[in-house]
Amino acid sequence: MNLENIYKWAQLKGITVVATGDFTHPAWFAELKEKLEPAEPGLFQIKKRYVHEVEKEIPESCRAPVRFLLSVEISTIYKKGDRTRKIHTIFLSPDFVSAGTLNASLQECGNIKSDGRPILGMDSKLLLQMALDASSDNTCIPAHIWTPHFSVLGAASGFDSVEECFEDLTPHIFALETGLSSDPPMNWQISQLDRFVLVSNSDAHSPGKLGREANIFDCDLSYFAMMRALKEKDHRQFLGTLEFFPEEGKYHYDGHRNCNSRMAPEETLSHNGDCPVCGRKVTVGVMHRVTNLSDRNAGFRPQQAFPFHNLIPLSEVLAEVNSVGANSKKVSQQYFKLLEKFGSEFYVLRDCPLSDFKQEGFGLLAEALQRIREGRVNISPGYDGAYGIIKVFEPWEKQENQLSLF
Repeated sequence: MNLENIYKWAQLKGITVVATGDFTHPAWFAELKEKLEPAEPGLFQIKKRYVHEVEKEIPESCRAPVRFLLSVEISTIYKKGDRTRKIHTIFLSPDFVSAGTLNASLQECGNIKSDGRPILGMDSKLLLQMALDASSDNTCIPAHIWTPHFSVLGAASGFDSVEECFEDLTPHIFALETGLSSDPPMNWQISQLDRFVLVSNSDAHSPGKLGREANIFDCDLSYFAMMRALKEKDHRQFLGTLEFFPEEGKYHYDGHRNCNSRMAPEETLSHNGDCPVCGRKVTVGVMHRVTNLSDRNAGFRPQQAFPFHNLIPLSEVLAEVNSVGANSKKVSQQYFKLLEKFGSEFYVLRDCPLSDFKQEGFGLLAEALQRIREGRVNISPGYDGAYGIIKVFEPWEKQENQLSLF
């Protein structure tokens, strides 16, 4: 996950603007300052001399401009209202001065050298105030807001509203990150969230994980234009999100991973919150927490809601089509063959005509992509830290498809 590889994989995925992450870490901050140069307002590009070699690995069909946006995720752990709170928050900065000023302030409050995502023992409201004091152009977005243990609305250590956490500074927050385990329809069940724009990000821990979730803009290529589109809820300039199927997230349902006990919220309630295998309290997942705070029925859509599109990463689709692992050599070979032939992963997943795949001998892939685009998938929800499993085909169905194609 260095800048060169992020630059490469952003193009393979079809991403124009990608966040740097971790700008509070001194070594990474120094590397960002060394390797990036200003591009459009509030955005940066990598200096040519650093990507000369890696550009040879990018198919011609995927080559496109990549811009970097300074970002960091910060973990705060503190006591408030007789409870321990553990909140993760994203901060975005338009320049190194704004980011550096925040870094200098945080250095006085805790150890920002120990991890890319520093852990600070301070109130999230105070952290937000420090970011605003560093620069009024800094942006704060509560991260993966439903994750049980580390989020603003999490069941284990969060609050029942954004206002409880940030109090009188809440008006400075205009966007919330849904996280991998929730999607917009789940959040639409809660009227108190209508005032915020819902955004989605990748939570990438390796370059290949970039673009699992993303945001769609049609505005000037500029930090300020992007933030303005979100703040003003401009449907012409912010076009919605690309989403994981939320059931694939690690904390969608309740349960105990060690007990192989996966439970829907109603099952958990019927067992008084206890695991039917070991008898201990289960980890309460995102769906349960959303249900607890909801004041609307499932299926409600606010009038000003933004569109969203569910995706399955292309490597996972190819793994199922070929009945092999997502990290297998066969998947890797087919992945790059598709990108070289058709274009970026987002284009393959969302826009490429299905007939093009059939003409090139990818008939089963075409059927899989059609089903994903229509939302026709089979799902075993994730729970207690275990990813959910999304399948496009039943085993017998795939065999029949292959025979008919043959």
